[in-house]
Amino acid sequence: MTHLDPVRYGPWAVITGGSEGVGRSFALQLAESGIHLLLVARRPGPLAETAEQCRALGAEVRTLTADLTHPDAAAAVLDAVSDVEVGLLVHNAGANTHSADFLDGDPAAFQHVVDLNITTPLALVHGFGNPMRDRRRGGILLVGSLAGYLGTRRHTVYGGVKAFGRIFAESLWLELREHGVDVLELVLGVTRTPAMEKVGLDFDIPGLPVSEPAEVASEGLAALGGGPVHVVGAHEQLAIRRSDPDRVAAVLGADRMMRRLIGATEDPHR
Repeated sequence: MTHLDPVRYGPWAVITGGSEGVGRSFALQLAESGIHLLLVARRPGPLAETAEQCRALGAEVRTLTADLTHPDAAAAVLDAVSDVEVGLLVHNAGANTHSADFLDGDPAAFQHVVDLNITTPLALVHGFGNPMRDRRRGGILLVGSLAGYLGTRRHTVYGGVKAFGRIFAESLWLELREHGVDVLELVLGVTRTPAMEKVGLDFDIPGLPVSEPAEVASEGLAALGGGPVHVVGAHEQLAIRRSDPDRVAAVLGADRMMRRLIGATEDPHR
């Protein structure tokens, strides 16, 4: 577990996707650090449970049930903490909400993937980042994915938005590092979360690195301040392989692994 300085990164933090998995672990560890929380998630049940666990650790906790693909979502988040000082934004919400081959998919559903991973987080960063820059302290932690390192079947849009997120984080880090604001993209690989369990991933493939939510959150908080990008340790070698300049080998190799991960048959066209 990693403890953060509540003076530098508090007294309040906002965590999107803060009810389960990695988001829940972020919430518990920040509550242990004495930082108060606004937890934002789509499902009210798990959100309330995590909030109570954080309150038991001594943190003041507000909750907001919201669909972050909605055009008014960012404004609602900002309004929920407009009366307190937010020193840390953790944007953890960012799932692939529409996994489909691009030409067979629903354009409106793909737009929700864009809104969840680009439109809303940009608005949140702009809204919370300006006061942090004025105060010359604070942190912005954006949770990314190895999906953004190369093209993947049925991740045509999701991989693209995650690639955008990494470049955005690096650029934002350059802009804010001299203003006392830390920026980090925390890049996740396969992690044992409820969201990944629901899509039926096979966590037991021999040699497959699988991270646990509490370890991921602790590693991410420890890396904040050393940005701009930190790949979770268990997946560093995979990130290197996915950055291979031989893009044919990298993309086809990753595709074979993904097919094993989801139990799909081999591609008949190869």
